[in-house]
Amino acid sequence: MPRSPGKPNHGTAEKPRRARAMNATQAEAFLRSLAAANPEPETELLYTDPFTLLVAVALSAQTTDAAVNRCTPALFAAAPTPAAMAALGEEGIGPHIRRIGLWQGKARNVAAMSRMLVERHGGVVPNDRAALEALPGVGRKTANVVLNVAFGEAAMAVDTHIFRLGNRTGLAPGKTPREVEDGLVRKCPPDLLRDAHHWLILHGRYVCKARMPECWRCPAIAHCNYRDKVLVAPAK
Repeated sequence: MPRSPGKPNHGTAEKPRRARAMNATQAEAFLRSLAAANPEPETELLYTDPFTLLVAVALSAQTTDAAVNRCTPALFAAAPTPAAMAALGEEGIGPHIRRIGLWQGKARNVAAMSRMLVERHGGVVPNDRAALEALPGVGRKTANVVLNVAFGEAAMAVDTHIFRLGNRTGLAPGKTPREVEDGLVRKCPPDLLRDAHHWLILHGRYVCKARMPECWRCPAIAHCNYRDKVLVAPAK
């Protein structure tokens, strides 16, 4: 039954209510509806090259892209390359990123990541998952974003928004981000796979929100298995 906008969903992105899994045909229709609504999706992080993208994605963990974008222009102006960032060091990076969550640990990781890029990769961001994940502060999600955005690979990065959406809609239910990632890769048509990460993260960020999904303006609502659809916008 569709639910009233007066009964918000207080579930979190970490523990979404799981829906009946979509079949491949339904999943394709869902994704193509998102594609039609946003034909050229892009990351919202500010960057100029693979290195600045890598740093921005690493800084975005448990922090909004908007918060990262307020910090990185000055940071990248001071240290636009791995060598410059390594020279800036943890003490120099920290003041630039104090406004984002977990900034102390992120400053250490970015400094160490930059040193490793210089020492092991000649200051070049590697186009290789294993090499990326060996860098300090870089996990599977960050590696997938860099491979997708910087190098054009059809990689599926699952953040909290995509994890929630995969379970809530039935697109790719799973108990872990990796399960959701694997389900999305299986169901997504090859021609949609690279852009699917962007469609899904933007949809989860702005429409299929954690507390109250705005189903009334969802372009893919006809293909969604969410059981508590909110079909009318709440009165203001």
